[in-house]
Amino acid sequence: MKKAPLYSRSRRPAVAPAPAEPAPSSPPASSRPKLRLGRWRAAARRHAPPLWAALVTALVLLGAAGQRALSPPPAPLSQQDFDAAVRHSLEKEPLPSAYARAYEAVRPSVVRVVGLGGDANEDSARVSDDPKAHTRSTGTGLVIIDNGTILTNLHVVIGAKRVKVTFFDGHESEASMVGAQPENDLAVLRAKSIPDDLVAATMRGTGDLLPGDEVVAIGFPFGIGPSASGGVVSGLRRQFRSPEGERLTNLIQFDAAANPGNSGGPLVTMDGSVVGIVTAILNPGEQGTFIGIGFAVPIENAAAAAGMPPF
Repeated sequence: MKKAPLYSRSRRPAVAPAPAEPAPSSPPASSRPKLRLGRWRAAARRHAPPLWAALVTALVLLGAAGQRALSPPPAPLSQQDFDAAVRHSLEKEPLPSAYARAYEAVRPSVVRVVGLGGDANEDSARVSDDPKAHTRSTGTGLVIIDNGTILTNLHVVIGAKRVKVTFFDGHESEASMVGAQPENDLAVLRAKSIPDDLVAATMRGTGDLLPGDEVVAIGFPFGIGPSASGGVVSGLRRQFRSPEGERLTNLIQFDAAANPGNSGGPLVTMDGSVVGIVTAILNPGEQGTFIGIGFAVPIENAAAAAGMPPF
């Protein structure tokens, strides 16, 4: 049996395979879509400053956060720190003393009082710088009502034919006596003319006054002043008998320096309030000068002499 041939020996032309579809050709380079790089570059140039600012801000914040994370928190301020700061401030600009503040509070209400005899030569002698001339003729007064009502000691003006007062700003005026309280050695004066800005003193009762409380005596010792001297309340409800035999009671004893000429001046506490009117000093000798014991009439009695309501 003949085997079938594995391939044909025929010379007929073989059937040509179907032609393959041509692959799509790439479009020319000129027709490809262009990347819009120009627009991105323009936008980047337009927004470059804000972008850089944001970047720098972010870096600064990150650095600060890192610094805080690495640095320990500050220690809380202690009382010693506050004390040191206060001391440093006071060393640079020290505050005025309590005595100075009390003096300044009352000084505009303090007046110089001079009793005059009427004769020009005698008046000149009374207001001279001779300390002996000021024993009884020169004293101090305190404005208690801004209409020119002044408290002083009776012994300063008793027997004077004329009385002259000099106010804080240098204004001078004649004054007349409108009231008296001999049992407390007090006189009430009224000035005929007053400064425009006259200020009355602030007064307070002595009910809470205690021995040891600091006080300032303000006046014109021997005509010099106004002068301030500081001390403390030495006692309350004291008695005093003058060389003329006059007896005063319920007095405030103090040790702030007072001399002839301080009579009628205010005794002032550290809050700038008047608690008494200086009236006498104790000196067993003949000099009549201060040895550490002065007396003041409580302001309650002094205000009553002027018809003011009690405290």
